[in-house]
Amino acid sequence: MSAKSLIIRGHVQGVGFRDWMSARARALGLSGWVRNRADGAVEALVAGDAAAVEELLRICRRGPRLATVSEIEEELAEPPETEGFLRL
Repeated sequence: MSAKSLIIRGHVQGVGFRDWMSARARALGLSGWVRNRADGAVEALVAGDAAAVEELLRICRRGPRLATVSEIEEELAEPPETEGFLRL
């Protein structure tokens, strides 16, 4: 299992990014969560099969139609204690 903590920057709030990411994470069978940050970024914890985590990162670089992703910071992380993917 692979787990990563992400901070996604750019025009990522107010464009449906969290709903979009949650749907794709669930489709890939990933666990974790996604939430908005006060600084305008989106923060997430994603965990699951390493190839699925990397696929989510790949598609997050584009984001939903109205988003503009300028940067994704990623760090290795501990997986969440529960399964499923939450939009916080």
